Amino acid sequence: MKYPMFVIVFLFMLPGAAAFAQGAPGLTVEEMVFCAAVLDRAPSLPDTAFASTVENVWCFVKVVGAADTTAITQVWYYDDREMSRVELAVKSASWRTWSSKKILPEWQGIWRVDVLSPGGEVLRSGSFAVRP
Repeated sequence: MKYPMFVIVFLFMLPGAAAFAQGAPGLTVEEMVFCAAVLDRAPSLPDTAFASTVENVWCFVKVVGAADTTAITQVWYYDDREMSRVELAVKSASWRTWSSKKILPEWQGIWRVDVLSPGGEVLRSGSFAVRP
């Protein structure tokens, strides 16, 4: 029983451990919006359900907390099958970026987009539906 307490105390003695324990700021997705267009660097016609006649669906994100130029990846899934993977640059501590996916009329159902950190961790996930 003393061993786990020793490990916890040791971790807090490591440099930076206190900042980690307090929730040190890092790369996060502050906003995630699905939309039918991006106009003037802002989401237009946001929704979580789109008609199967939509040509493209856009995934707009606002990323905060980047300490340096980095990248995120948006992974698009349809029926849990990866359909697209897009790497997007993040060039400041507060950065808006987006990708789109062409939607075929027969791809009706639930879609999901995972936003991944440079290390591959899921920063945020969201879903939308394509309906007849």
